[in-house]
Amino acid sequence: MSEPLPVVYLARHGETAWSLSGQHTGRTDLPLTERGEQQARALASRLREAKFTEALTSPSQRARRTAELAGFGNLTKTDPDLAEWDYGQYEGRRTADILAERPGWFLFRDGCPGGETPDQVAARADRVVRRIRAVQDNVVIFSSAHILRVLTARWLDLEAAAGRYLLLGTSSLSILGYEHNLEEPAIRLWNETHQSE
Repeated sequence: MSEPLPVVYLARHGETAWSLSGQHTGRTDLPLTERGEQQARALASRLREAKFTEALTSPSQRARRTAELAGFGNLTKTDPDLAEWDYGQYEGRRTADILAERPGWFLFRDGCPGGETPDQVAARADRVVRRIRAVQDNVVIFSSAHILRVLTARWLDLEAAAGRYLLLGTSSLSILGYEHNLEEPAIRLWNETHQSE
């Protein structure tokens, strides 16, 4: 019998005031709302049965607090490459407001003035993918929506722009893995949120 292939669990942080209002939250270090804390606690039961060799988190307090409430407090390593997209001048703004000023703007194609380009975010995601593949065992990651969407696209060897198709709710759980062997990356579960609502 062959060894099971490793998996990577992706946990998006719980709700914040800006995730609730739809504002882009890159480097602004917001805490979880009370509901966000409840969502993060619900992740604990969803992750309880899985065994992980490594747990990684973004530097943001929203991701670190989600990891802590999910039962991974002192077990996580902070990885700066897991920081959310740097939105530059669009930090704290809603997509509808940006589009009113800049019709046709598309984050996954255009990036943000004064912030990161899609290629820069993809380079960070590629470094994370290389590191977690080197672990060759189960890993859990706590971070934010856009970086996790780009990371998933890069896991599948797609352009960063493919992240546009991979929506993530707050406190969602997704699983990356492989189909038959380590040469066939795949998505095993995506945006599972029903237990966190």
